[in-house]
Amino acid sequence: MRFGPVPVAEAMGAILVHSLDRPALRKGRVLSPADVAALRAAGVTTVTVARLEPGDVGEDEAARRIAALLAGPGLTAAAAFTGRVNFYAARDGLLDLDRERIDALNRLDESVTVATLPPFAPVKAGQMAATVKIIPFSVPVEIISAAELMIGAPPLRVAGWRGCRAGLVQTLLPGLKSSVQEKAVSVTARRLAAVGASLVAERRVPHSADAVAAALAALRDAGCDLLLVIGASAITDRRDVLPAGLAAAGGDILHFGMPVDPGNLLLLGRLGELPVLGLPGCARSPTLNGVDWVLQRLAAGLPVGRAELTAMGVGGLLAEIPDRPQPRAEVAARFPRIAALVLAAGHSRRLGRNKLLEPLDGRPLLTHAVDAALTSQAAAVLVVTGHEAADVRAALGSRPVRLVQAEDHAAGMSASLKAGLAALPPDMDGVLVLLGDMPLVGAPVLDRLIAAWSPAEGRSICVPTHDGHRGNPVLWDRRYVAEMLALEGDAGARALLHAHADAVCEVAMAEDGILLDADTPAALALLAHRVSAAPAPAPGRSAAAPASAAAPAPACPAG
Repeated sequence: MRFGPVPVAEAMGAILVHSLDRPALRKGRVLSPADVAALRAAGVTTVTVARLEPGDVGEDEAARRIAALLAGPGLTAAAAFTGRVNFYAARDGLLDLDRERIDALNRLDESVTVATLPPFAPVKAGQMAATVKIIPFSVPVEIISAAELMIGAPPLRVAGWRGCRAGLVQTLLPGLKSSVQEKAVSVTARRLAAVGASLVAERRVPHSADAVAAALAALRDAGCDLLLVIGASAITDRRDVLPAGLAAAGGDILHFGMPVDPGNLLLLGRLGELPVLGLPGCARSPTLNGVDWVLQRLAAGLPVGRAELTAMGVGGLLAEIPDRPQPRAEVAARFPRIAALVLAAGHSRRLGRNKLLEPLDGRPLLTHAVDAALTSQAAAVLVVTGHEAADVRAALGSRPVRLVQAEDHAAGMSASLKAGLAALPPDMDGVLVLLGDMPLVGAPVLDRLIAAWSPAEGRSICVPTHDGHRGNPVLWDRRYVAEMLALEGDAGARALLHAHADAVCEVAMAEDGILLDADTPAALALLAHRVSAAPAPAPGRSAAAPASAAAPAPACPAG
C-alpha cells in the first residue's frame, strides 16, 4: 500500500486518509471525480491518501475474512465497516474462547487486532462479545493467508445455558433461624435464574452426613441434574459433614477449595454423572462470588474440574471489585473505615465506685480498652463520657481520641450509645462498640472483627464468640445506626442482633476476654490478676494514622 500526500489531480480512486471540513469529506472515502472537483473548487492542492497495490486486501474485506475465521456457534458477525466487524451473542450464555489462538492472531501482525470480553463472561443475546479491527486501510494478502492457516476451528463461541434443574440441600443446627434458610432459597433461585437454570426442589435436614446423603439421593431420584448443598456451618475439611455426606451417598469429591475470594470454601464433587457443589457461606449473598463462576460454567455445559478451579486465581479477587451493589461500591477500593466507640459514661452502681478509674496494672481500667482501640486498625476512636466526666477525661491524658459527653447518661447505656453514634464521622463504614470495663479485649480482637466485616458477603454485624458464647465488642455496619439511635433503656443494641440475625457473623476468638467485664469486686480482682500476667500492649497510634492490611476474614455462617 502506498501512503502519503499527492496532488489533488492524482488523487482520484485513492483512499482519503484524513477527514476534511471544506469540502466535507470523511477519512476512508475513495475519492471520486466529483470529490476531486470539489477539492479543487475549495482550493485544496494536495491531500494525504492511501492507494492499494497488487496483493493488498482492503480493510473491510480483510476484517470480513478474519471474522469468518473466528465466529463459532452462538455468535453473529455484523457487516464490515471501516475495517471493523463486531460479534454479537446470538443467545444467552457464556463466552467460551481459546485465548492462546486469539493471542497468536494479535501477535501475527500489527495490522490485525481482535478484542473480546473476558473469558467466560456471561452474555445476553444481542450483547457485543468481540470485535475485529483492521488498523491500516489494507492488509497484505499473505497476512490473511497466514491467519487462515493459523486459526483452524473458530476460537470464539457462546455456550448457551442448558436449562439445568437444580436441587438444594440445607442443613440445620439449633439456633439457625428460618429467615436465614429462606434467604438462602431466594438468593439461590435468583442466582440460578441468571444462568438459565431453575431451583426445582429443596430439602432441609439435620447437620449430619447420613441426612445429607439421603437428601442428595432423593434429589437425584427426583430428576435434578445439579445438586447444591449449603451447611449450617461452613465446610472446613474434606472430612467435614457435607463432603462426608456426599461420600456416604456414593459420590466423589473432586476438589475442595478454590482460589477465588469470596468463595474459597467451595466443594466440587459428583454423584454419578451429576455435579455436586458444597456451597460456602458467601452463597447466601447475592453479590458476585466464586459460586457464580462455577455455576455459570456448569449451566453452559463447560467442564469444571480441579484444573479449571485452580486456574481461577488470577482475577479471582472479587471482594474489592468496583461494581459491587451499594453500599459496598462506596468502599470497594479502600480499607474499611471503622470507628471504635468506647462507652465510658456509666455509674458502676454494682461496684459502688467508678470502676473505669480503678487502677489495673498501674493505670486506669478504661485506658486498656482505649489503648486497644488506638493500636487497632480502627480509623477513629471516640470515647463517650458521662458520670465523673472530668476524672475520666483526665485519666485518658493526651490520648488522640474524640471525647463525647452523654448529657443524659443516667438514662442508661442506650443514652451513652446514642451520644457516641450521633458523633460518628460521616465517612465511617461501621462502628465497633466497646465497653470501657473489658481490659482483656486487645487490638487483635478488634482487627479480626474489622477483617470479618463485609456487607457484600452478608457480614454486616460481626460478633465475637468464645466456646459458643457471644461477647463484646460488636461491629455494626453503618446501615444500623438509625435503628440504634432509636433504642431506649439500659440494654444496649443486643435486641437488634435478633432482628437482623441473617446479617450476623459470629467471629470465634481463642481467648475469653470478650466475655469478662468488671461489674463486681470479684470480677475486677480476676481481671487485675489476668492483666498483670498478660504481655504489655503495643504502643498506641494516632487515630489518624493509616490502617495496616487486614487479617483474612474468617469463614463463618450467617445468623
